[in-house]
Parts: sequence; C-alpha cells; structure tokens
Amino acid sequence: MNFNEKIKSKCLEKNNRLCLGLDVDNNLLENNSLDYMNSYIEDIINATIDLCPIYKVNFSFYERYGSKGYKILEKIPEYINNRAISIADAKRGDIGNSSIYYAKSIFDYLGYDSITVSPYMGRDSIEPFINYKDKGVFVLGLTSNIGSNDFQKLNVNNVAVYKFVIKLCNTMNKYNNIGLVIGATNDKDLKDVESVSSPMPWLMPGIGFQGGNLEKSLKIGEENFLSIINVSRGILTNKNKQVEDIKEATLNYTLKIRDLI
Repeated sequence: MNFNEKIKSKCLEKNNRLCLGLDVDNNLLENNSLDYMNSYIEDIINATIDLCPIYKVNFSFYERYGSKGYKILEKIPEYINNRAISIADAKRGDIGNSSIYYAKSIFDYLGYDSITVSPYMGRDSIEPFINYKDKGVFVLGLTSNIGSNDFQKLNVNNVAVYKFVIKLCNTMNKYNNIGLVIGATNDKDLKDVESVSSPMPWLMPGIGFQGGNLEKSLKIGEENFLSIINVSRGILTNKNKQVEDIKEATLNYTLKIRDLI
C-alpha cells in the first residue's frame, strides 16, 4: 500500500478527516517544563487517538529547545505507534544533497510517516523525499497565510505560480506519495486548485482561528481526492487547555466532519 492509499485508509477506518496539530506552546501551560510538555502531548494522543487519523507536529515548537526538544520529537512517532499517520511539519526543501540528509533525519531517524516540503528550490529539492516510496510528502501549494499572496499568486504568462507548483507535483507523483498543502482560507481559489491538481490528498490548515471554510474545504476533497482538515489552536486552546477540553473539541470537530461527509 502506497502512502496516499495508507492515509486514505486510516481516514476511512476512523470515519474522520481531522488532522490534530500538536503545536504545543508550553509557555501557555500551567507547567512549562519540557517533561510536563512531553507527558501532556502523550495525554493528548491518548485522549484523541480513537478519533484522529492524523497528527501534525510543527517542528518550530520543539526545535527552539535544541536537543531537549528533539528528544520529544523522537518520542511522538514512537508513542503514536502506527495508530495514526504522523506529519512532520518541518517545511524542508534544499538542494539535493542537503535534502537527502533532511529526508534521512525525518524518516529514518525520527520515524515520521510524512513531511511538509517547500518547493521554492525546485524539483531536486523534492525528489529525495519522494524517493521514500512508503513515506508521504506534502508540498506547499497555496498556503493559508496572508503572505502567500506575495509569491504564490503572482502570474507568470498569465498562470499563477502556485499552479506551476501543483503541475510539477502531478508529474512527480510516480509513487503516489505526494500531497499538497492548500490553505482553507483560500476558499475562493479551491476550484482553480482543483482544476490543475491530479488526485492526491490536500492538507488544509486555516480552519478555526484563521477563518477557513470547513464545509467547502471538506467537500471538494470528498468529491475528488481527500481533504485533510488540520486544526491546531482551535483545539489545543479550547477552554482551559486541559486534556478533557481538548478531547471535547476534537470530538466536536469530528462530529462536524462526519456530518458533512
């Protein structure tokens, strides 16, 4: 089973399309020690694993603590233990030799199932990741942040730059392990994205705090490929940030998603 089949299978198994972002800011917790942060993350996974098919880990929340943060990054895939798909939101993307070692770090050493990759340096910055046939690569296509307009929507010969990226991904998806990062805040552009994208999963941040449209984002994927709805702050900062609050918020999103699909 290739990666894109694997992630779809896990979503069908749990009847959900929710990707919970484990973007834990321990400065906002009642105890900001890294030991507490680690146990807090494990408690979140325990409380939500029956609902969540996918977890995404933004590396910036952990890398800022150096080797101590990396120890937590190492433990998360071990703790998930194939019960869900893990995404390393590391946004790597460098020239070939560097990307080879980034891929080894994320996939071989840390053990994540997939990674987010920036395509700015071109095809050879993506290839080392997709050569891991059983691993997934989510390429930044049209992102959810306001600054995406600076480059991604610029026109070259009357074609938006993000469309060139998507078309490149279409041609590179020989192992069916490429997906796209498509921000849910771009709800007016989703049909245009759809028009140039071959069937592949879309990782869709921007629901919740950024105001993305859940229904539009979800339904376009259900019709054609797979929309993975990423929610981080909208769940982690629910009420008092207690694990039971996070469980409740996860269930609420799950029920909304199940109703729409």
